[in-house]
This record gives sequence, C-alpha cells and structure tokens, in this order.
Amino acid sequence: MRWRVRFLDTRPLRSSRPFRDLWIGSSASQLGGQITTVAVLAQVWDLTGSPVGTGAIGLATGLPMVLFGLLGGTLADSVDRRAVVRATTAGRLLVAAGLCAQALADNRNVPLLLALVATGAACNALGAPARRTFPVRLLPSDQVAAGLALTNVSFQAAMLAGPALGGLIIARWGFSAAYAAQAVLVAVSILTVIRLPAMKPRRVDAAGGRRRPERGGWGIVLRRPMLWGSMATDLSATLLAMPIALFPLVNEIRFDGNPQTLGLFLSAVAVGGITAGLLSGTVTRLRRGGLVQLTAAGVWGAALAGFGLAGPLWPALGCLAVAGAADTVSVVTRSALVQLETPDAYRGRVSSMEHVIGVAGPELGNFRGGLLASVTSASFSLVAGGLSAVLAIAAVAATNAPLRAYRTPPAAAEPTARGVADEATAAG
Repeated sequence: MRWRVRFLDTRPLRSSRPFRDLWIGSSASQLGGQITTVAVLAQVWDLTGSPVGTGAIGLATGLPMVLFGLLGGTLADSVDRRAVVRATTAGRLLVAAGLCAQALADNRNVPLLLALVATGAACNALGAPARRTFPVRLLPSDQVAAGLALTNVSFQAAMLAGPALGGLIIARWGFSAAYAAQAVLVAVSILTVIRLPAMKPRRVDAAGGRRRPERGGWGIVLRRPMLWGSMATDLSATLLAMPIALFPLVNEIRFDGNPQTLGLFLSAVAVGGITAGLLSGTVTRLRRGGLVQLTAAGVWGAALAGFGLAGPLWPALGCLAVAGAADTVSVVTRSALVQLETPDAYRGRVSSMEHVIGVAGPELGNFRGGLLASVTSASFSLVAGGLSAVLAIAAVAATNAPLRAYRTPPAAAEPTARGVADEATAAG
C-alpha cells in the first residue's frame, strides 16, 4: 500500500453512535480528572506546604489503581461490563461531591482529603478494565485502532487544557468550584454510559449463563506471544526510559531552574502526542500493528537518549516532542492489538494487566531514573535508560516472530467462542 500521511481517522465517530457516546463521556471525564488533579495538588500544598504531603497524593492514587485494577479485571469478566462502568462512575460522582463539600467546609484535615482521592482512584481502577473492552465491542476490527487514537487525542487535549482550566477556576472561585466542575463532567460521563448497550462477557457456555469467569484468564497472556510481546515492549519502554522524574534536575543544571522551561518540557511531550494523534490516520489504517508498536517504542527510547545529550533548549524540546509522538503511536497500536487478540471472555482480566502495567511501569521507571541519576548524572541516566529501552525492545522483536508478523484481522473477525474454548481447554 502506498504510504500517505492521513489526518485523524474519524470513522468510528461517524459509524457508531454508541462509540460516539462513549468518546464524549470519556472526554468529559478525562477533563474533569485533570482539573481535579490540579485542585488536589494545590489544596494539599496549601494545607501542608510540604513536598512530602504532595508526594502522598501519588501513594493515595497509585496503590488503589494497582490493587483495584486487578480486581476490576475479574469483575469485568464476571458481570455486565456496562453495569460495572455505571456503578464505578456513579462512585466517582459521589467522590467529586465529597471533595466539593470538604472544600466548602474549609476542611483542614489532609488524611480526609487523601481518603477521598484514594476512593476516587479505586472507583476509577475498578471500572477501567471494563471500559477498555468497550471499543472492540462497539467497532469493527479495522476501526478499533482509530477509535483508540480518538480516545488518546482527547486524553492529550485534556492534559493540555485541564490543568490550565483548573488553575483558572481555582484562582477565580476556589477549590470547591474546581471540584464542582469535575462533578458536572462526571455526570455527563454517566449519561453517556447509560445509553450504551449491555455488554456481558461472551463465554464458552453462553447458553448456561455461568457467572464465574473462564479459567486461565491471567495465563492467556503468557500463552499468546502477541500479548506478552506487546506488554513486554510497553514495560521495557516505560520501566527503562521514563524521563519525567529527571525533568527538574535537567532544568536546574541546564536552564537555571526556570519554572517556565520545566513547563515546556511537559508541554513538548503533550504537543508531540497530540500531533501524532491528529495524524494517526497514517498508522491506524496499517495492518502491521506489532511492527508499528515495536518501531514506535524504539523511537521513544532513542528520542529520550537524544534528550539526555541535547544541550540547547530547542533540540531538547524537539526530542521530547518526538518521544511524545512515538509514545502515542505505541499506546494506540498496543491497545488495539491487546483487545483484538484477547477472546472476549478474558478481556477484562487482560485489560486489567495492561492497565496495571500502564500505571506501575511509568512510576517505577521514574523511580529508576531518579535513583540512577542520584549516583551518576541526569544525562547518564537518560542516555543509559533510552538506549537500554531500545536494546530491550530489539530483544523482544528478535525473539517474538508472531508479534513482528502480526496483522490486524479483517473487519468482521473477532476471537470466537471456539477460540475461547481452545484457551479454556489449554488452561484446564
């Protein structure tokens, strides 16, 4: 097929009303989440004036995301996934109302605030695996990657606009108004989820109505090379090359700690991601998803190594923009591959594994980068991490021929009940 640059593929929004509803609700929810992130960060800093206090936000968010994310995977393979997302979104609405109430009451109790944050993170984690399975059920297989690209673009846009909007709301009307804005946006998300069709897991014994999930839901990742190879590629990229923890140190050494420069580092990654998203029609129509992911992940590592070597500001920002673009391509192709290659009876648990890797990998990668920089230097940590990621991804590519050769199935194809039965037999 002749290579052409294509803009954002909007076919999913035109062809599927349920997906359009899901996208609108997810976009509203993501914007609300970014507003709340800024509000919680600012309120905790206002109450404590301590980096330990603001660091505790990560603990209050990260632990529930991992623990409840795994539980959410089993839940998504046991009951109607739409019901799971409805309930967890309603829980997030109650949490937003609680955050608004504590701000109106001029709460000075940090543990109470963090408990609300942890509860919201738990609700989000419980619903995330079920929500991840929606696009593959609502779209033909040749549009799944395009649907995920649309979702990623809305997420990147929320990352750019949400913090600025949150800061503006807090400056004008205070913390309670920011939490109220989140509550309104989450309510929009609930309304769109209500309109979705029921999405019960498809089972081997569909006629029997068994409520327990199929056996072997976690082991299926190891039994399918495309799945473990795709997740190993993502983990290699984030665990070995995540750069964000090093941004303040690089900024201090090279640019005298200018806070505007620090903001430009973060913005450059987001700009690269949005640009790749707007041009994602170039890659979402390609059927060689495994090769695309491997290539994009390798570019991510190489670009971050380049950032570690770049001295002047503009080359450094250029490397971060390339890294952000590569990350978007890698995430979209990985998510589509994982959903398409997982039989529906197992999608909740496999999605929860993907979710946990997506949450834990970057956090551990930031810790690794900071620890290595503390005993060497920021530049060494970035270059070593980026090149290590490239080598690890190359090793995955060399040892996983099915991932290299993977092609998106035809539009009508999906893992069948027969395929589920085969996996259940292998697991038994």
